Amino acid sequence: MQVIISYFNSAPDFHRILLLTFSFFILWNLESLINLRNNPHRLKHLKLNATFILTAAPVQLLLGIMMNFTLHWTNAHHFGIFHQYHIKSPLLLFISTFIFLDFCEYAYHVLMHKVKSLWRFHLVHHADTQLDVSTTLREHPGETAIRLLFTILWVFIGGVSLWTLIFRQFIQIVSNVIAHANFRIPEKLDKIISLLFVTPNFHHVHHHYLQPYTDKNYGDVLSIWDRSFGTFARLSKENVIFGVDTHLQECKINTFGKLLKLPLTQIKQIQTDTLKDTKVQKDFIDV
Repeated sequence: MQVIISYFNSAPDFHRILLLTFSFFILWNLESLINLRNNPHRLKHLKLNATFILTAAPVQLLLGIMMNFTLHWTNAHHFGIFHQYHIKSPLLLFISTFIFLDFCEYAYHVLMHKVKSLWRFHLVHHADTQLDVSTTLREHPGETAIRLLFTILWVFIGGVSLWTLIFRQFIQIVSNVIAHANFRIPEKLDKIISLLFVTPNFHHVHHHYLQPYTDKNYGDVLSIWDRSFGTFARLSKENVIFGVDTHLQECKINTFGKLLKLPLTQIKQIQTDTLKDTKVQKDFIDV
């Protein structure tokens, strides 16, 4: 365990980049093998979503400095939940920290949907009507800043140690890429795995264009929060349509510039009190 702690205490940033690249490469090709069809617009879609890496980098660099300061300050002052409880077992500390941060990510995700000013930024991610692994990269720089500021807050409150944070981020990277993959695993297997972990089947529901599904299945790595707080739903593959009902006209958001401006544009109000598709309504399961 000490070897793991030492590695994650000193793991260079490019290791996370390598992990993301490797996960992306594997899942991108797996999508092609499973779907067995050639989408001529797929590379164009990848190029558009990958452009967000350029705007994310400076935000991550700046707030990374703030994160390092927070980690050092809480450690030096023994501040935060995990410093108060003095968990001696490294394994138990990691599990406890992982669960704490995963719940915080769930809470953050709910806020991004429920607070209108935050939703405007998160909408850029949801407006993708061609969900695949590249959608993982599609994050408005405004949301990148908001997400990292929330993470810094969670680290401050928890007194989270560096190695547990980085270790969890490695797992989170792989999990998020898998969750956005444009394929589904067999339903019988999914019902077992998704009892604990977020799967593509589970997360695809969250990217369905209609309410109440857009506000279901918020989980980051663990699915237990949605089941615990009544935000869990199932939806068959045939009934999932990616996107958001307010932004289904791709021609209006088909460039990087348009997506950057999206949080500043007026969002038209659409009546979503009742589901438009009665077949989809029949399939809705809230456990």
